[in-house]
Amino acid sequence: MSVPRRLADLTPPLAAGLVRLLGPTLRLRADGLEALTSSRLHAGPLIYCVWHGRILMVPWLNARLRGRHAVRRVSVLASRSRDGQLIAEFARRFGLDVVRGSSSRGGVGALRALVATIRAGRDVALAPDGPRGPRRQLGSGVVALAALTGAPVVALGFAARPAWRLQTWDEFQIPWPFARAALVFGTMTSVARDSDRERARKEIEQSLDEATASADRLVSA
Repeated sequence: MSVPRRLADLTPPLAAGLVRLLGPTLRLRADGLEALTSSRLHAGPLIYCVWHGRILMVPWLNARLRGRHAVRRVSVLASRSRDGQLIAEFARRFGLDVVRGSSSRGGVGALRALVATIRAGRDVALAPDGPRGPRRQLGSGVVALAALTGAPVVALGFAARPAWRLQTWDEFQIPWPFARAALVFGTMTSVARDSDRERARKEIEQSLDEATASADRLVSA
C-alpha cells in the first residue's frame, strides 16, 4: 500500500474528529426546523438537498438535531470514486447510512437504491451538484427520485462566518472555530410523475439558492 493511500485512509477519522471538535464551538441558528418537524410528524420520508460546497458540517448537524428534534436517520449518496469512498467513511462516522453512485458512475443503481431506501421509510440527503459540478447546478436525478417516490424535496442552506472558502470547483466552505453558523430548512417541493421535469428542476435549484442565500444573510447580520 502506498504512502498516499495510507494518508488517504486516515482522512475520514481525522476529518470527523476535527468536525466533532469544531461543531460545538459554532454559534448555530437553525431556521425553519420547528415548522418542518411540526408539519411532518405523521408524514413520509423526505429528500434533503444541499449544495456540495456546504456539506462539511451537515453530518454533524444531523447527529445533533436527531437527538433533539423529530429528525429521522438519513441515508446519503456518495460517488463511486476514491473521493466518494472518503466521503462515505466520513458520513458513516456520524451514524449515516451510505448509498454509492453518482450521475456519471453507477447512476441507475444508485437511483434504485435511493428509491428502495425511501420506500422503506428512510430520509435521504444529496449534494445535487456533486461530485464534480458544475457548481450549484441541479442535475436530473433529484427530480426523477422525487417523481418516482412522491417524497418532497427539502432545500437546505448552510453558512458560517468567518469561514475558509477553498479554491475548489465548489468553493468548499470550512467554518472557523466559534463562527456564527446558520442551517436553513427551505422550501419543500413535491414532484408529480406527470409534471414538467425541467420546470421542477429549476424550482428546486432556485429553492436551494434561496436557502443558501438566507443562511448567508443570517450569519452576516
